[in-house]
Amino acid sequence: MRYTIGDLARRTGLSVKTIRFYSDAGIVPPIGRTAAGYRLYDPGAAARLDLVRTLRDLGLDLATIRKVVDRELPLPEVAAAHAEALDAQVRALRLRRAVLRVVARRGSSPEEMDIMHKLARLSEDERRRLVADFLDHALSQPELACIRSSLTPELPEDPTDEQVEAWVELAELTRDPDFRAAVHRMGDLHVAGHSYGAAPPYRDLVAVVREHVRPALAAGIGPDAPEAAGVVAAVRAGHERVDTDLLAAAADPRWARYLRLLAIVNGWPPPEDQRPVIDWLLRALGS
Repeated sequence: MRYTIGDLARRTGLSVKTIRFYSDAGIVPPIGRTAAGYRLYDPGAAARLDLVRTLRDLGLDLATIRKVVDRELPLPEVAAAHAEALDAQVRALRLRRAVLRVVARRGSSPEEMDIMHKLARLSEDERRRLVADFLDHALSQPELACIRSSLTPELPEDPTDEQVEAWVELAELTRDPDFRAAVHRMGDLHVAGHSYGAAPPYRDLVAVVREHVRPALAAGIGPDAPEAAGVVAAVRAGHERVDTDLLAAAADPRWARYLRLLAIVNGWPPPEDQRPVIDWLLRALGS
């Protein structure tokens, strides 16, 4: 049985003009012509046209579609490659949507929007270089090399909107010269306040403060209460040096924000805000 182009149009729902276009492109070639010169197609032409329409709806280009129809390319491989390309497009669209949401929420200027848009469009390698540059500068002390991985944001392959928005804000923060300098100073104070290589291993000052001050806060003990002296003594006994400058640096709201954003991007549980226990101890010390 042979079909005219009008027959195919009725069977497939495609217009005669569309079928003629695919026929001229060699995707659905005619098998002959009538005496009057009209094109004729075999029964499989309708099935090929249905496949062509499906592949076009999925966004494949005509050259690829022709190879699939001619069986020059296996459809599963084409589908897998196209799905991967669509995944990349979806990630890019999510990044752009996140930028627009941040801009709308902040009321950003055109200049700020341009910066955020550039940050959101960074490739995975570019994101890694941006963070590495920040950590290399802010935590350049050799003694702190072991903690860099715990401070490195890793945006997942399929991030949520919240993770994308957190990444954009975190990337902005790492570009702030004042913040970079503040983190570097905190690193210097951290190194100076510990005896690296000594046994037993050093204890983090903020962790010691948290251990002893958190119960006092929970019990409603104020930094001016008589019981506060015992808490301060326990902190001093738990750490070789209670450096108020280091504690003040660790209580920087920008550092707390970095840790919060880092947890969101990496899918970690939200970190505990250290500022209440640090503020309590600094007040108890009279700083």
